Amino acid sequence: MLAGRLHLGPNRRLQLDEVPVPEPGPDHVLIKVEAAGVCLSDVHLIDGMLTPLFLNGDVVTLGHEVAGTVHTLGPGVTGPKVGDRVLLQAGEQRNGQVFTRGVDYDGGWAEYTLARLDTLVPIPDDLPFEQACFIPDAVSTPWAAITATAQVRPAEPVGVWGVGGLGAHGVQLLRLIGAAPIITVDPLPAARQRALELGADLAFDPAEPDLRGKIYAATDGAGLAAAFDFAGVEAVREQAVVCLGPAGRLVLVGLTDKPITITGGTAFSFFQQQLRGHYGSTPEHVTQLVQLQRRHRIDFARSVSAVLPLADAEKAVHALESKQGNPIRIVLKP
Repeated sequence: MLAGRLHLGPNRRLQLDEVPVPEPGPDHVLIKVEAAGVCLSDVHLIDGMLTPLFLNGDVVTLGHEVAGTVHTLGPGVTGPKVGDRVLLQAGEQRNGQVFTRGVDYDGGWAEYTLARLDTLVPIPDDLPFEQACFIPDAVSTPWAAITATAQVRPAEPVGVWGVGGLGAHGVQLLRLIGAAPIITVDPLPAARQRALELGADLAFDPAEPDLRGKIYAATDGAGLAAAFDFAGVEAVREQAVVCLGPAGRLVLVGLTDKPITITGGTAFSFFQQQLRGHYGSTPEHVTQLVQLQRRHRIDFARSVSAVLPLADAEKAVHALESKQGNPIRIVLKP
């Protein structure tokens, strides 16, 4: 079968390889992949900003956002049935440690992939695979950041910096839980327009004069209760922190290897503001989102920016990295 594989070592690269179709063992099933998301984390794995921590070897099939159908059951497996429509949790626990699919073990940029039984999440028949695949991570990460890390409450004013793959979903989810106003900041005009279409109340350019004053005015002088850095950019954090109100939380969701600095440390302490790191989500966040989708409370149709064949994985990575067409999610289809 064809698989998009990350080759580590001095000549780090993404390569499309022909590999054997894996066979499921006990507690596992073989999944026929119908759709797999392309995430900025995949770009960072290829460019070297991220590196697998628990990978056995120096080659791994990428893809932690995966949906498909159950194809083959492992020995003694009961419960799931061949043909069941599922998405896959983005990782699994082993001896108390989280291993990430497509990072620490083979993922879904392939025609088939293995999945442990407890990582299968059934999806409704009316949810297309192309929309289901990125619920783990692209949607569950901002959902967990909003509900668990930031603990945003209804009517709290919030700020979203970066309206890309994470931020676009963040806007919709913040609106779902009743945050208000939702203020977005992005340098791209198309991203700002998209933010408004997705439910933001205001959209600003980060280069706008006196952005802090405008955000304070929009929040009736209160400042932001929570600000989200979905971009992982140093300048975003410096700008967002001064827009916080008393007890405001700055939540770092986007990944960067740059230092974290806080200007005006005395004010930060005086107003008892907080800096909260965030990474990923837990299985319950994914199942919550599937349940919300099942009840038609959320809709991810607008998130699918393009669907490309698996053979075009390199093209998809380049498009995401260079922001061609301002994508939310590019999906690979084997």
